[in-house]
Amino acid sequence: MENENFEQRTDLSKLSSAVEKIKATLSKIIVGQQQVIDLVIAGILADGHILIEGVPGVAKTLTAKLIAKAVDVKYSRIQFTPDLMPSDVLGTPVFNPQTAGFEFKRGPIFGNIILIDEINRAPAKTQSALFEVMEERQVTMDSHTYKMEEPFIVLATQNPVEQEGTYRLPEAQLDRFLFKIEIKYPSLEEEITIVTQQHQQKTADQLNDIKPVLAGADIIALRQQVRALYVEPKILAFAAQIIHETRNNRSIYLGGSPRASLAIVNAAKAIAAINGRDFVTPDDIILVAAPVLRHRIMLTPDKEMEGVLPDDVIAQIIQKIEIPR
Repeated sequence: MENENFEQRTDLSKLSSAVEKIKATLSKIIVGQQQVIDLVIAGILADGHILIEGVPGVAKTLTAKLIAKAVDVKYSRIQFTPDLMPSDVLGTPVFNPQTAGFEFKRGPIFGNIILIDEINRAPAKTQSALFEVMEERQVTMDSHTYKMEEPFIVLATQNPVEQEGTYRLPEAQLDRFLFKIEIKYPSLEEEITIVTQQHQQKTADQLNDIKPVLAGADIIALRQQVRALYVEPKILAFAAQIIHETRNNRSIYLGGSPRASLAIVNAAKAIAAINGRDFVTPDDIILVAAPVLRHRIMLTPDKEMEGVLPDDVIAQIIQKIEIPR
């Protein structure tokens, strides 16, 4: 009886309904990739930015565009290239002859859902333009500060195998992404479904049929619900211990920062809410550990040469820690 009352402290019916609407919208075009969709939705509910990585053709950009279509907010897309300048992203002062003064012309970063395609094709100078806006949700230009309108979400894509013409993202920028989501190849059954759906598609642009199911105000309200979810002290300690162990592991050169501890808890809250619970379990922490940490930790050179992956080390760390029950 006590557990039943515990589960019903917060009414998550509106949140569950919103999640189902988004999933139904994405499943009209995206085949499979259920965990990817859950993590993208969790990232939005946790008020985080998302980095999506995968080989060409696995629907990285399409997933981001579908999310933007499903929410009735201002959407902006920026294609990162080697010659892109910070002013191309943030905006620039423009002279107005009528007022004989300069006026700030806002760049494409001023929106609600921002898709940055192939983010690792721009050099460090352009990447640095994102530091302030991703963390502080504002742009400072000529001593003036321009606040971003909420919700503000950066969905960035990158290709893991194309090295020519790409740049490694700075650690400080990677740390600003809540998740790094890896999209894998579909299974044979899923690929058959993809080909069949495309063959039967009567219109050239599938996105034209997608209608918004949520407003920006809905996202803000759902985020407040997620923030209010209950987390037991022992669960908080479990999350902090995982991050602490990344700083004391022989296989890791650079461990997670306190920002990673906050990220893993916020992400776990969002996963719990998606699953209809107003409390976080250890399984929620374990589920989000890899996407929260895989881009934040750096392995030692010898481990990289051995082909060890960050996910492998993260799994080993979790296995060594006593899971609270």
